[in-house]
This record gives sequence, structure tokens and C-alpha cells, in this order.
Amino acid sequence: MVTWALISLDAFSLREPLLAWLKSWVTAELRFQSLHMSLGAVLAFALTIWVAVLLSRFIRFLLEEDIYDRFHFNRGSSYAISTLLHYVVLLGGFLIAIAALGVDMTKFTVLAGALGVGIGFGLQNIVNNFVSGLILLFERPVNVGDVVQVQNDVGVIRRIGIRASIIRLFDSSELIVPNGQLISDKVTNFTLSNRQRRIEINLGVA
Repeated sequence: MVTWALISLDAFSLREPLLAWLKSWVTAELRFQSLHMSLGAVLAFALTIWVAVLLSRFIRFLLEEDIYDRFHFNRGSSYAISTLLHYVVLLGGFLIAIAALGVDMTKFTVLAGALGVGIGFGLQNIVNNFVSGLILLFERPVNVGDVVQVQNDVGVIRRIGIRASIIRLFDSSELIVPNGQLISDKVTNFTLSNRQRRIEINLGVA
């Protein structure tokens, strides 16, 4: 298919003009205030992010389908490892994409500083929940599959996300709890060290 297209372009003397047009299009400069970058750099940025996402998904698939079963990881440990590797791969991909974009790192530092000011004023809760999510993954006071009690709600942790965790209650409803609450508030984990539990049933006597 590609060979046929190249032969057709050569037959009509369109190959060189087309390549010249593509080169001029890719090297066209884009300006955003003080930032200057080529369209090719923007495409390289997007491609790098896309590859990082695909790589992260492939690694998680490989771990879940082969590694975890082979080495008998429990559900909580496997989820923590997969999530942490997901964040690491995406962060590495983002840094490589920034380098491919050709952004001056001094300007990027200024942008990061401005973002830090924005975090200080309006994104404190979001950052707190994100950091709390990382703490949950590293320290693992609660794991996916654990039976926990948050205030008066008892259920099973189904997911530990970036900002919040999902607990499925015993009536099949799902409770969304900010990660910061799981760190700062009192949480009872009924299955932290073992899966054995005692149940008290009150029986009336006629």
C-alpha cells in the first residue's frame, strides 16, 4: 500500500512537493506568549504521552496476568504495586515529553512556581488527597479488599484512586471517601492482620 502510494506520487511528480509541504508544516512555529515551539515538537509531546499511557497499561496487564499469580501476591499488594508503577511511568513520560517539546526549563520552573502558588490558594484539598493516596499505597494501612469502618459506614474497599477511595457498603451502595479522610480520621480495619472476625448477635428471650 505504501509502496503503491510512493510510486503514484513519483509518477505525478508530487513526492518532493508533498515532502516539502509536510516539512514546512511540521517545523511551523507556534507562539504562546513567551513560549515558542514547533508543531513537530507538539506532536512529539502528544506521541510521548500516548506511548507512556500504552506502556503503563502493558506493564499493568503483564503484572496482573503473569507476575502476581506466579509469585502469589495478595490483592492489596498487587494493587499498590500496579498503581505506583502507573504513576512512575506517567511521570517519566511527562518529563520526557517536556524535553521533546523543547521548552526552556527556566520557563518551566517559573510555570511550576506559579502552579505552586495556585496550589497554595485553591488546590490544597486536591493535593492533600493525592498525597494521602500515595501514603495509603506506600504504608498500606488499608488495602483493596479490606473490610473497614469509616464513621458509621462499614464496607469493602474496592478502589484506591488518585483523589478518593471507593468503599462498597453491604447494601451494595458505594461510598466515595476522600483519601485525606482515610489518613486523618479514625478508620477501623477489620481485616488488616487476618481475615477472622467475631460477630455478635443479640437474641431476645420470650
